[in-house]
Amino acid sequence: MYIFGMNLDNIVIVLCRPEESRNVGAVCRAMANNGLHTLRIVGEKESIDDEKVRVLAIHSAPIWEKAVFCSSITEATADCTIAAGTTRRRGKKRGKLLLPEECASNASDITDAGGKVALVFGNERTGLTDEEIDECTMGVTIPSSEEFASLNLSHAVQIMSYHMFRVSGSKFSGSTPVSLERIDGAVNVIADSLQKIGFFSVTGRDDMEKFWRTILSRSALTESEAKYIERIFTKAAGIATHETHTTHVQAKS
Repeated sequence: MYIFGMNLDNIVIVLCRPEESRNVGAVCRAMANNGLHTLRIVGEKESIDDEKVRVLAIHSAPIWEKAVFCSSITEATADCTIAAGTTRRRGKKRGKLLLPEECASNASDITDAGGKVALVFGNERTGLTDEEIDECTMGVTIPSSEEFASLNLSHAVQIMSYHMFRVSGSKFSGSTPVSLERIDGAVNVIADSLQKIGFFSVTGRDDMEKFWRTILSRSALTESEAKYIERIFTKAAGIATHETHTTHVQAKS
């Protein structure tokens, strides 16, 4: 079931260290088939053969020409509200995996409200590692036969892009969701506040930060909401610190 409404200009395709240049060209064609235009690649441009890309990109070559190269998934998705990592493997660190149509429905309101959604695809041989999945805020899986479950990179991009295209239509008016970079700032305020009141004994801060990053990104947080959450935790930490100080003073007297 689709919730119609999707700004395709706010969908970002991220390829993480692709090995086969022809696959990059096929990805460009798959994107063009579905009205997507923004391609970011984690890796070095020099490692990709321009001629081989153009052989399969054909008329979608402008997508390749405008592709932005980044050093990490975090850098490639910094201005996005959601980073959805595609994977077929379920693991302890991968959490709940959404289906493509569920991901498209989640992305719908965010893109039409002005936020960007990144669809992240791993290396052809290894897919996304657990560490790379950790850089994303949600996981997406494309069901396939157990007889041969692995999908070609461009086929995976085609399927995900098609689901985004199918949801394109009516517009949503509302506040613009903040980027992951802004969410990371809010998460840092939350963690610092919890640190001040002794919430973390020795370890646990990293897991708590990942938890809040995932929750806040899925909620399509607005700037005013981010500031409100920051004020709540900052004030709570201030009150707790003041009360602890007062208790110590009273105990000494």
